[in-house]
Amino acid sequence: MNWLRRHGAALGFAIFAAFLTVSATGACTLGGAVAGGYVGNRVTNGSALGTVGGAVAGGVIGHEIGR
Repeated sequence: MNWLRRHGAALGFAIFAAFLTVSATGACTLGGAVAGGYVGNRVTNGSALGTVGGAVAGGVIGHEIGR
């Protein structure tokens, strides 16, 4: 249960974002969002706000790299 509480938000976001990904830019965006969500989760000790913030920032960076 503790693992799910710590990683559930990042895992849920990754699954949701996988359904939206169809292009190379989308793949970079997805990768950045997953990585950013994971890092945000770890840095903020499991905070949902940190996870979402990290995912958004990672998604933007991944999208820019994939252009």
